[in-house]
Amino acid sequence: MKKAFTLLELVFVIVIIGILAALIIPSTRTNPVQEAAIQLVNHIRYTQHLAMVDDRFDMADSGWHKELWQIRFTNGTGTSNNKPAYVIFSDWIGGHTSHPEVDECAVDPLTGLLIHGGVVNINFDDPRLLQEANLGNTFNIDNIDFSSSCSISGSMRIAFDHLGRPIRGNISGENSVSELRYIRDTCEITISSGSVNVIIEIEPETGYTHIQ
Repeated sequence: MKKAFTLLELVFVIVIIGILAALIIPSTRTNPVQEAAIQLVNHIRYTQHLAMVDDRFDMADSGWHKELWQIRFTNGTGTSNNKPAYVIFSDWIGGHTSHPEVDECAVDPLTGLLIHGGVVNINFDDPRLLQEANLGNTFNIDNIDFSSSCSISGSMRIAFDHLGRPIRGNISGENSVSELRYIRDTCEITISSGSVNVIIEIEPETGYTHIQ
């Protein structure tokens, strides 16, 4: 004859399961800052990929290097809803203005939307834009910080050449290829939400991007 569980035993088991669930579930919840970092790593790698497959070299254009694919960040503009955001683009229209036009922006291969968080020229809530590129609105990121190894005069831009080598600063302002400033030491990009920080690293030469 099988012995049945008593009501007390069943209640005890339910309580134990509840305690275990309370301990396990929080640890499986997604950290928004980590989520933003993973997305950003993927998009920096995508910028590098575009630069390598879309070689902009043109002997007839002395400013061809200004058209290299780049990812540009901001900690807040009027068009980004004053939130940290980024855009991936190649500055090939209108005399290299250094600002992304609609037709210059990279297209997200999954959604078909422009990888543009409203950094400049286009408002953040434009339906053509990938909303996740606005890190403030989507992931509650409140600051992006570049280490000195990859920032020049406050510029937060990373470009890549046809070999995938990372370049710092505003390439649209460089008069010749010889003026391009390649990253020589590991570049650290820190994204923050309150007291929570995640550091993304871009290695010199290879441009390999990863979370620290």
